[in-house]
Amino acid sequence: MKLPFRLILGISIISTISLGLVFRGAYASVIANTHSHQEKIVSHSRKESNANVTAKARIEGSCLHCHAETSTLDQDLSKPECQECHGEPSLPLEVLPVELLPLEAPVEIEVIEQKQVLISAGSYVMGSPGRPAAEGKGNEDEGPPHEVFVTDFYMDLYETTNAHYQAYIESTGKKAPLLWREGVYPPALTNHPVVYVSWYDAAGYCNWAGKRLPNEEEWEKAARGDDQRNFPWGVKFSHEKANTPQHWIAKGIDVWQGSTLPVGSFENGKSPYGLYDMAGNVYEWVSNWYLPYTGNQWPNVHYGKRNKVLRGGSWYDCMSYGCGLSAPVYNRSRFTPEIKNKGFGFRCASDDLVSKIKHQDEHQQQKS
Repeated sequence: MKLPFRLILGISIISTISLGLVFRGAYASVIANTHSHQEKIVSHSRKESNANVTAKARIEGSCLHCHAETSTLDQDLSKPECQECHGEPSLPLEVLPVELLPLEAPVEIEVIEQKQVLISAGSYVMGSPGRPAAEGKGNEDEGPPHEVFVTDFYMDLYETTNAHYQAYIESTGKKAPLLWREGVYPPALTNHPVVYVSWYDAAGYCNWAGKRLPNEEEWEKAARGDDQRNFPWGVKFSHEKANTPQHWIAKGIDVWQGSTLPVGSFENGKSPYGLYDMAGNVYEWVSNWYLPYTGNQWPNVHYGKRNKVLRGGSWYDCMSYGCGLSAPVYNRSRFTPEIKNKGFGFRCASDDLVSKIKHQDEHQQQKS
């Protein structure tokens, strides 16, 4: 039976219109979802105006989307929702921690001068066989334990401070870190470790100062000595011995409102060699690419010459989404070398003792 041509044409038109409506509806749905996602990103990036929004809610609403049950990321960290921790926020959006206020110091603060300590040559066991339960899950990149030999070298007693970094900025004309005002750090932060510095910034400073970044083997020996302790001060963790998230929690202060502290604030938290802040305050860039230890069979897409290693943990870290304490001496973190963060800093090492920064002395002579 043949249908009339007009009837066939009518059915075709109706079908085309119906199909178009279906596609239009689907397209509208995609656009709506895209706008909704963009609004969430903008909302996440914008400074929180509601004081009742807690850090926990902020973390669960964003970080846990990628970090749930693991500290290993498999996604592009350049996404807007990742930039609070993994990127450099613009100044107006940055929530200033409590310790940054007031920005003007009530009295002149004496600058803590940098010194170096000899770390004597010797062997020690690097890495961890697995964390005690109290330290949290950690990562498989921390092991296996293996013996390494380190030759004599010198390590900075303190993390590099804002005052130390100021001389470098003035001497080289390099860009000042975020939170500085017109190229000058807030006076109240004179002896706080400099933050918002990339691996390149850290390496540049150390080279200017006649030093270099330590490697992982050197850093861990300086932090733990040769007795396989878990923390610079001993075997067990203590929130009273380092500027960690637990330090702020114990004070009844939300972790997101904590901050760096002046270097050397924890006399009872020194390493066996007397170094300060080898746990907490700021993560410290080291020279190594993020690679597995010999004998490590754990597959990790981040291994390779793309990420640089940071050591030592921070006042502000990933404890909130399950990666465990960042303070253990064997903890490893990794980021691409251009990343800057409010919890990232560094200290330098050298093969020979650098008693004073030659470049700084020359700069002072030029000013006088």
